[in-house]
Amino acid sequence: MRHLLFLAAPVALIAGSPAWAADPREETVHVVAEGETLNGIANRAGVSAAAIITANSLKAPAYAVRVGQKLAIPRKSAAKPAVSRPSGPATSESVHVVGDGETLGGIANRAGVSRTAIAQANGLKGPDYAVRVGQKLTIPRPGGSPATTGSTAKPRAATPKATAPELETRHVVTEGETLGGIAARAKVPRVLIIEANGLKAPYDVRPGQALMLPRTRRHTVAQGETGFTISYKYGVPWDKIAVANGIDATAAVKPGQELLIPTLLDPPAVSAPAATPTPQPGATPVAARPAAARFAWPVAGNIRREYATGADYHNGIDITAPKGTMVQAAAAGTVKFAGLEKEQYGNLVVLDHGDGWFTAYGFLSRVTVKDGAKVAAGERIGLVGNTGQAKGNELHFEIRKDGNPIDPRDQLPKAR
Repeated sequence: MRHLLFLAAPVALIAGSPAWAADPREETVHVVAEGETLNGIANRAGVSAAAIITANSLKAPAYAVRVGQKLAIPRKSAAKPAVSRPSGPATSESVHVVGDGETLGGIANRAGVSRTAIAQANGLKGPDYAVRVGQKLTIPRPGGSPATTGSTAKPRAATPKATAPELETRHVVTEGETLGGIAARAKVPRVLIIEANGLKAPYDVRPGQALMLPRTRRHTVAQGETGFTISYKYGVPWDKIAVANGIDATAAVKPGQELLIPTLLDPPAVSAPAATPTPQPGATPVAARPAAARFAWPVAGNIRREYATGADYHNGIDITAPKGTMVQAAAAGTVKFAGLEKEQYGNLVVLDHGDGWFTAYGFLSRVTVKDGAKVAAGERIGLVGNTGQAKGNELHFEIRKDGNPIDPRDQLPKAR
């Protein structure tokens, strides 16, 4: 299989157009872009689809729109967008109570606030950011004006600005969106999104689906970082990062050095034992390691989340266990990293087992080994915890070969 190394051209792969420059919540005329649908246009404009149909005399039953078509967006006499959905959030409210059938994406669209900003303001947990009926959500507004509904919760003054579509590296599909529309707004070719997410014809996407948007990322080397830790953080082999930057893969990186992090498409297949049916999530106790298994289970517990590729990408398995439970080295090796990884893993230990094999142990409450230490199979390397992006007390466990994540179950003993 081909191994494609994607290095994005300058961000403006697709030149900006007046349609992107206008705020969908304020425009009175919208020019249909490739991949857009009537429902998607209505959602982003904060106007009902029925109102647009009536204003433009669209024909039933399909109410089809075509690329380049100009649609009148009916607004009330006020300059603000029309709010015709009684169940949805007004574009001025600071607190919204979730109604039956609402999703975070829909609430964000109708409120005119990004999904990410609402998730951050309310401490919602990714990747799904689920909301429940009756839940009160703070809607962050420019200037941080307090809620008018009597809530004592203070809007977060330091809420980061939402990532612009043309800068996103991960996009969660909202109601009414199509692949073509997402590609146009992200300024990433549709075919690259298809390849990066393993989408199949006819390339339909669904609300809530997470899509990787392949674009070149940038990393500034921090004090104490090495090529290995950078490679592991982004899941890209260091030799590929070195090639992308025209540097010697054996040379040390320097603090302040700027690196391009390429996106790999169709990474080389990693040899693994013959495929067997994947057991359903459930209790997975530690089992004695048979000769055929390369690694042993690092902890006993239920698997809360399995390894997955594609839109629901997850590069390891999450095993639940009581806080403080001993985490054991899955095989003998050398500690390549032991410490805090702030963005995802929390307290993390990475072991090098030689011949390109690595294991990683994240979400730890405590790390009990040091960089460079030699550890034996079964030796304690940390304690189960709830750091990083953990959803409770659990261990995030990964196995990588030559920098590429693989399904840990392929290298572990079968559960009893």
